[in-house]
Amino acid sequence: MPPVQYRTQVMDHLGLVAGMCKELGIVEHIDQRAPKQSDEWKVSHGECILAMILNGLGFVGQSLHMFPQFFDNKPLDKLIREGVEPEHLNDKVLGRALDEMFNLDVSKVYFELAIKVAKHLKLPCEALNLDGTSLHVDGRYNSDSEESDEDLNCIRICKGYSRDHRPDLNQAILLLMTENKAGIPMFIAAASGNVTDKTSFQWVVSQHLKSFKAALEARYFVADAALYVAETLQKLDQQGQWFISRVPLNIAAAKELVQSAPTRTMKAVEGFEHYEAIKVSSDYAGVEQRWVLFRNKQSRKTEQKTLTRRMQKKSLAECKKLEKLGKKAFRCEKDALEAFKQWQKQSELCQAEPQIISKPCYKTKGRPAHGAEPDHLEYFVTGCCSVTVQTRRDAEASLGCFVLATNDTDTGRLTTAELLRTYKSQQQVERGFRFLKSPDFLVSSLYLKKPERIEALLMVMTLCLMVYAAIQHRIRHELKRQSRTFPDMKKKPAQNPTGRWVFFCFSGVHVLTVNGTEKHVIGLSESMTTIVLVLGSTYQEIYS
Repeated sequence: MPPVQYRTQVMDHLGLVAGMCKELGIVEHIDQRAPKQSDEWKVSHGECILAMILNGLGFVGQSLHMFPQFFDNKPLDKLIREGVEPEHLNDKVLGRALDEMFNLDVSKVYFELAIKVAKHLKLPCEALNLDGTSLHVDGRYNSDSEESDEDLNCIRICKGYSRDHRPDLNQAILLLMTENKAGIPMFIAAASGNVTDKTSFQWVVSQHLKSFKAALEARYFVADAALYVAETLQKLDQQGQWFISRVPLNIAAAKELVQSAPTRTMKAVEGFEHYEAIKVSSDYAGVEQRWVLFRNKQSRKTEQKTLTRRMQKKSLAECKKLEKLGKKAFRCEKDALEAFKQWQKQSELCQAEPQIISKPCYKTKGRPAHGAEPDHLEYFVTGCCSVTVQTRRDAEASLGCFVLATNDTDTGRLTTAELLRTYKSQQQVERGFRFLKSPDFLVSSLYLKKPERIEALLMVMTLCLMVYAAIQHRIRHELKRQSRTFPDMKKKPAQNPTGRWVFFCFSGVHVLTVNGTEKHVIGLSESMTTIVLVLGSTYQEIYS
């Protein structure tokens, strides 16, 4: 009798990822838009994208040519379909899938899928949060191309302002829009590495706002201060779209409002313990709107310490500039005073009274004879630096203060508390960026042969975020609906676990194959089984 043969394959949390991809219909949607062109390919474009999502959420960060090794010990029959082998998922096939995604317009393909996902998860999409970030890219690509952005059929990989503090590397910009409940990315767009948020936000409003309104009927369009540009606000208002944005303090009226905070009587914001606010009217850019000045008393105390350190550092630097100026010789008193005026004009904190010191100069060497007249005088200017109490008070006036603006002037529909709560949902898109930039996720930096493939890979990365956010939302929703719990990090029952914690808890789940046919999923604990049960039959089939 031949010996029994055993084989184990690693499943872990990838069954949850595969189940959510199947539930959302990602493979079917992509295959419908980009059907397989040749029987030579063993996997479809949709299955290639599914493989990339599994790799991305596998938290290993392997490049495309390493995919066969990643899937070598994975149960592909459960994760993708029967008949798929690791060697089918090679770099040529995956690269061809990325090319096809780019040709179809990644933003359009993704937006169509995101609408289906939002409807499937029954998300209201009351507010859309827009933000942008940079991702550094290895390689030169088209950074040296003399063609303009309009002539290129893809983004330009080039240097620009780096949020990753890597100005030495070329980069690409990722624009991301999420709904405000589950943090599902609803729209993505790639932009050249040197594009600013103000320009890219205005482009999104101009080119895509009508599509958002028609498909999602989102009540509010939310973004940070980069949205608050006169042309952008006018376009939003002309299309009847309510917006919520932070007002930049380089606008004179906003700066004056913040500085007047100590003299204004502000009311506590309901539901927010440390916040108080006062509303004023504004017609900035010809758009009737409501400005609300908020002050966070808790962050104000923290910012005072930061302000002290910053003022000490800055005043010390200004004093050193005056000391350096005091060593410079001038031929006349007028020039010395003029140089002092320039220092005073450039100094934001320090003030000083000028003191002119004259020094006689002689052409002859050695000590001059008694009573000898100097050939000329050199003038030096100095002073004693100080920072006034009023300067400190003016600096403290804006601590913990910020201004939010909205063109929804109906306080019955949008209260001050709701305004603040809706703006704070901007943290959803910021969490998404932190997820995408995690060193454990997909790739910490991008390296592919063509910029077109980088643009398509950005879509795949965002699909990973969509699947992750959808899993987290479904788990939390179902645990509450079915009155079940999942142990948190302190082993206490909870109903709002993070997706990453659930993924971590699923480590050690394997598929045991006996004699090549009989398969068993092993390693499932009671808490893991709870998650599988609440998610439904699709997941139960994968983990059975």
